[in-house]
Order: sequence, then structure tokens, then C-alpha cells
Amino acid sequence: MKIGSKLIHNNGAVDKITGALSIPIYQASTFHQDDIDNPGKFDYSRSGNPTRKALEDTIAFIEGGKQGFAFSSGMAATSSVLSIFKTGDHLLVSKDVYGGTHRIVTKFFNNFGLEVTFVDTSDLANIEPAIKKNTKAIFLETPSNPLLKITDLKGAIKIAGKHKLISIVDNTFMSPYLQRPLELGADIVVHSATKFIGGHSDVIAGLVVVNSHELAKRIYFVQNSFGAIAGPQDCWLLLRGLKTLKVRMDFQQKNALQLARYLADHSKVKKVFYPGLDSHQGKSIHLSQADGGGAVLSFKLEDGSLAKRFMDNVKMAVVAVSLGGVETIVSYPVKMSHANVPKRERKAQEITANLIRVSVGLEEIEDLLSDFAKALK
Repeated sequence: MKIGSKLIHNNGAVDKITGALSIPIYQASTFHQDDIDNPGKFDYSRSGNPTRKALEDTIAFIEGGKQGFAFSSGMAATSSVLSIFKTGDHLLVSKDVYGGTHRIVTKFFNNFGLEVTFVDTSDLANIEPAIKKNTKAIFLETPSNPLLKITDLKGAIKIAGKHKLISIVDNTFMSPYLQRPLELGADIVVHSATKFIGGHSDVIAGLVVVNSHELAKRIYFVQNSFGAIAGPQDCWLLLRGLKTLKVRMDFQQKNALQLARYLADHSKVKKVFYPGLDSHQGKSIHLSQADGGGAVLSFKLEDGSLAKRFMDNVKMAVVAVSLGGVETIVSYPVKMSHANVPKRERKAQEITANLIRVSVGLEEIEDLLSDFAKALK
């Protein structure tokens, strides 16, 4: 079965009790036990809920994993995965990782003795020299946020396997429709499901899928102990969002390619970052592991003042944090997604005041291009 069909026909497609084509929202905190010596499948919704289980089974099926987990946010998902490690463990993390991930490892988990080294994983030669005796995992993000840097997943995962490291991939930008890291050998995949999986800017949630039962036990222990779970209403919204993921992303990435080409030819645009462009470094690697360039791009204008004027004047797009919605969203990384990354590090990563990130939506491309043209004037 192809991925587009899997999004429709999966374990979360039909309610096994009633045959309903929409899994019910089990808005319950606790469940009656007929036999106290033989408890039922569900007892307390922190530990398990039928709507959440339908979502977790569905994302595991789509990603090709052993077990899925739904969390209250993308950062709850990432933090829960990082919580399987202990004091003295060392992790390698992609240098240009999402700002929230950078913040949690440098300002929270460091307090508990978790060591982190940031590595430019877009060049595989940088990985092995950074591995230490206590290195336990490598955390990858490709395409990266916000410069869309590409990491060779198969190559990085091979290095991880050689050194018996757990490979973790943040797959938010691509979604399971366009890229499935577990099929490439990764151990854990993480999604901010708030983005393309939800797809309508109306839910906050995170998803994790693992490729082994041993990792599943470790993740479930954290999920059940911390309780940072996705509620049944949010899980239902994600199940609904998955059904239209293909058609949304097909249209959105088609729009993104046209917008990227337009911006690349504009006199006021210094550089465009989009894996679908021939000029993008790592394009061939990206298209060998993903089914398209995705719907997120970034571009640099002549200076920061022009970037701010553009955001003041753009009308068709909303200026906001987040991405992946049906509407085009323009973000300003230095003040939004990467505001907590120290200025020196932002500068070293080329996340500058003239950089704008765009999550392309479902508008008619002619209207979007016209609006961008007016804003750039």
C-alpha cells in the first residue's frame, strides 16, 4: 500500500466497536473495571486512552515503526525522548536544530548532567570526530530549521549504527508523507504534529515513533510518568488532519516551488533556501530520501530593515510563529523560532536579521505571488 492510501486506510480509520468512519472522542479520565484482578485495556487516560491509542497506532503504521506515542506538544515529544538518557550521557545534535530543541538541551537538560555537542551534520565528516566514549545518541533534523540544511540520513544513521548510537530524527518539516526516517534505518522519529500533520493551526501536539519494543518501553515509561500526553480532542484533530495530509502537502509544496523560483529571481532577494531549487546545497541527497522539497522555504533580503518592512506590508500571509497551516505563515527566526539561541551562535549559523521563513499555504499561487511582489516594493 502506498503512503497516500495508508493515510486513509489505517488502524485509526474505522471505529472497531461501531464501524464509525471517525474514531470517537473518548472524553474520559477513568474507566470502569469489571474485574479488579483482570483489569481492562484502559484504566486511566494518562496511561492510555482509546482515541489516543488510535492516533498512536496510526502514526506507527504510517511511519513503519513498532509503536507510536502522542504528546501535548512537539517540545513535550522531544523532551520525553531526551528523558530516556541519564546523567553523564553525551548526545550529538545537529548544529542548526530548531531553537526550542537548542534551548531545552542547553538550559534544562544540562542541569541534570546531560552533555551535548552541536555538529554540522550536513557534512558527515564532522560526526565521527565528535563522538565520545559516553556518546549515546545523535539527534538529527533535516531539512533544518530555518536554513533548510540537508543531512544525509542514511549516511548519518550508518555512522550511528557503527558506534551503537541511537539515531533520532526530527521529521517535522517533511511529515511522514514526504519523508520516513524509520524506513531509512533511524531508531526514533519525532514530529511537532502541530504543524503539517494537524495542518489547520488549531492544535498543539507532538508525536514519536520508535523502531523497537525496547525503545518503546523506555518512551512509554517517560510518557506515563511525566504525563505530558495529548488529550482526546487533540488526538481526534490529528487523526482528521492525517487524512488530508497528502492533498495538502502536494498543493503546498507545488506553491512553495513556484514561490521559491520567484524569490530567487527577485532583485531584492539575496538568497533563497529551498531543497527543491537546483541551487540548494544537498538537493540531490534530499530528494534521494524525501518525496519532494516540502512547503517551507527561507530567504534573505538586502538587510534587516527591508525584512521588517516586508512583514509590515505582506497581506496574503500572516506573520506568526509556527508553520504547516493551510494559510501561508511568514516567520522571523531571530525574533521567533531562534530568539533564545545566543546572538553569537545565530550569527555563526547565518540566522541573521534579514532572514525570513515562509510556510507556504493553500492560497492560489497567483494571489500569493502578487502579494509578495507588492510587499517587496
